[in-house]
Amino acid sequence: MLTRIDHVGIACRDLDATVAFYRKTFGFEVFHEEVNEDQGIREAMLRINGTDDGGASYLQLMEPTRPDCVVARFLERHGEGVHHIAFGSADVADALAGAVAAGVTPVIDGLRTGSMGSLVTFLHPKDCHGVLTELVQARAVDRPDETTPEAPIGSDA
Repeated sequence: MLTRIDHVGIACRDLDATVAFYRKTFGFEVFHEEVNEDQGIREAMLRINGTDDGGASYLQLMEPTRPDCVVARFLERHGEGVHHIAFGSADVADALAGAVAAGVTPVIDGLRTGSMGSLVTFLHPKDCHGVLTELVQARAVDRPDETTPEAPIGSDA
């Protein structure tokens, strides 16, 4: 049902500074960046490695773009840090059905579009031992369709 850790979502106040930290400290580079107006975040996906199922594992760094979004409220309550963990699946609808059958409550109804064109849903932390859990069905691509800016987030260029 679940094939990998797709990503770990990290809430941050300054995306550029956080990307620069992960670049300098661990050598991670930005694979994809986008602004998600619906969620009120600016994000960068740092690719960690590829996986046997054709997906990859990432760090998702998220900076709020407005004070009323979920990530801004998380930062107010908890400060910077791990916001959620996401597990990859070849069939996110099936993975959601299995979780619901096991008694886990979804946070949202059905599926929605997530980062890089993926299909996602979220599971309530009260049913997942305090961890907001995301289920992800990645879109099969080598690189996202969006063009990468000449100077990626946090670069010195």
